[in-house]
Amino acid sequence: MTKAKPLFSAFGIEIEYMIVDRETLAVKPVADALLAAAAGQEGAEDAVMGPVTWSNELVAHVLEMKVSKPAKTLKGLSAAFAKSVAKADALLAPLGARLLPTGAHPLMDPFRETVLWPHEHGELYQTFDSIFNCKGHGWANLQSMHINLPFKGDDEFGRLHAAIRVLLPIMPALAASTPILDGKATGFLDARLEHYAHNADRVPSVMGAVIPEAVFSIDEYHQRILAPLYRDIAPLDPKGLLQDDFLNARGAIPRFERSTIEIRVLDTQECPAADFALAAVVVAALKGLVEERWSTYEEQKSWGTRELADILAKTVRDAGRTKVPEEYAHLFGVYAPSFIPARVIWRRLALSALPTMDFDPDWERPLGVLVDQSSLARRILAAVDGDYRPGTIKKVYGLLADCLQNNEPFNVGILGAPYYL
Repeated sequence: MTKAKPLFSAFGIEIEYMIVDRETLAVKPVADALLAAAAGQEGAEDAVMGPVTWSNELVAHVLEMKVSKPAKTLKGLSAAFAKSVAKADALLAPLGARLLPTGAHPLMDPFRETVLWPHEHGELYQTFDSIFNCKGHGWANLQSMHINLPFKGDDEFGRLHAAIRVLLPIMPALAASTPILDGKATGFLDARLEHYAHNADRVPSVMGAVIPEAVFSIDEYHQRILAPLYRDIAPLDPKGLLQDDFLNARGAIPRFERSTIEIRVLDTQECPAADFALAAVVVAALKGLVEERWSTYEEQKSWGTRELADILAKTVRDAGRTKVPEEYAHLFGVYAPSFIPARVIWRRLALSALPTMDFDPDWERPLGVLVDQSSLARRILAAVDGDYRPGTIKKVYGLLADCLQNNEPFNVGILGAPYYL
């Protein structure tokens, strides 16, 4: 077990990208070839590339990039990840491939195109597949950014868990980037999260309500959540391969072996600058909540899982336009009559909390687009402009791949005006 770090003293960031054909943008399951080229070893499941480490995921067309060790600040990580993306692009070029951002591929048929990771830990992935059938959008076609935040001891765990629980429902208001699946608009701006919420329906305790239960001590978490979860999966997992923290699929999960809580509801954005701008706003808001800047710890703990899950379900569909109850907005120091759009809360949080962070100039442009205009999902819909022919979708996602390569935000300008706020 690693030595526990105090609240907000370190940050672990993981971002997943799709590997696609350089010309057609079809998913290309060559993560093993990429990792072998990077590590200089066949069958490698990771490659340390300076401050950023590359790893495999469940499926062979996804590459994960993560900080090689916990970072003391988010500042500067956008540039490090951008360099890592450029390195991956150079290694993928001979394979006829490139990286594609966003939280899901808009044209992938996961039932036909899924290739599970075949090398080390392959038995683990096969076990997941045998239980849940991983050939679907909720398993094989979803990419996200994970934020790992440390806690030291029971009190810090409780305060961090309480803050994350109440902020989770509106995270898709900023982070949604998946409005299109199977070549058509899904009706959900965060279709990735909608599918993710149902990927473990066979064993409901694996996912719960996505929003974690109101548990604020380490022992109680093991007793109320993990122990029943391990008990429920045991008949389907005779070798005990899944008896670990990672089986827990809630929107935020404690990783007790490293004393962190991992946030998992954020769709991958169009470029590292946008991902880290998003991470910075989320972290700043959580810090404000933990410090009881707008609401008390007791007020945060009082919110029930069902109440929070109902708000989450709405932001998964409507992102920043979601209207939340005024009592919920009060948690963040936002007071207005009746219902309040989630985007208003985020704008207030960005203005009041973000200045306390080590600000990275790389965040400025994507923050302006993200907070003042709209989620990436709405910008994608604006660019497609009602034309869901494959050629149009490929053109728009080709532009998104260019944004990733150039570390630039996706701004559709005047064309997207009707889709904005």
